[in-house]
Amino acid sequence: MVLRLLIILSLAMSAVGLGTLGYQLLATTAPVGAPAMVAAPPPPARIRLMVAARPLLAGTLLKDSDFTTREVGPAEAPEGFIAPGDDIRLELRGALLRRYLEADSVMLRDDVLRPRENGFLAAVLRPGTRAFAVGVDVVTGAAGLIWPGDQVDLILTQELAANEAPLARRVVGETVLTDVRVVAIDQQFTRGASAEDAVAGRIARTVTLEVTAEQAERVAVAGRLGRIALSVRAMERQAAEPVAKGGSVFGADVSAALAGAGLSQGARMRVIQGDELQNVSFP
Repeated sequence: MVLRLLIILSLAMSAVGLGTLGYQLLATTAPVGAPAMVAAPPPPARIRLMVAARPLLAGTLLKDSDFTTREVGPAEAPEGFIAPGDDIRLELRGALLRRYLEADSVMLRDDVLRPRENGFLAAVLRPGTRAFAVGVDVVTGAAGLIWPGDQVDLILTQELAANEAPLARRVVGETVLTDVRVVAIDQQFTRGASAEDAVAGRIARTVTLEVTAEQAERVAVAGRLGRIALSVRAMERQAAEPVAKGGSVFGADVSAALAGAGLSQGARMRVIQGDELQNVSFP
């Protein structure tokens, strides 16, 4: 009987000890009332888009320094935004800006008109002006160093017939247009040559100018009279730039030797008597 009581007491004490040990283990690993650990949600994805690098006026022909990139949240990205990329930069280079943009304003696809799109050349021109193309070569085109956006003068040189003028006044040059804007070189509307042109060493064959209707007529006539050359004007203008003088420059005005030769020939006069035409020279 005593042995049975000892066995029961031993089992009861073992059960109490095991229960106490289990409770302590549970209290150590998971305290009562401790909050469960929850993983933080990932940050929302950011979107990169093209923005104006500085205030840009409507009608600006864009270049690389006119736009940059900015990151915004998905909710801040407007519809029609332009995502950055090498292809997009090439696409925007030389594009026409349709509206005014403040610095850091988002650039939308509808804000730009790209070269070779319908109506691009007409959109580049200022109201009341025309586009007129003239042929150039390596000399008349300033060695290929004229770019869209430059301001140029047009100089006409022509040689008169021998029976119309003495030797000293046979070759004449005159400025037919001053301070006109170049809007395109061949089919380029951007400043700078493409990699293909640089490798091939191509020289421009046509220069498209922004002129008025009257100026277009003058250029058309000048092209039939003689050779047209372009003279690039300085980007920095003087505060009071002198007005170009009119008139013509003859061979004798440039060469003293030619002027002396012209004087030795004497003056000439064309005499018309009825249906007869006669050139008379005076010593």
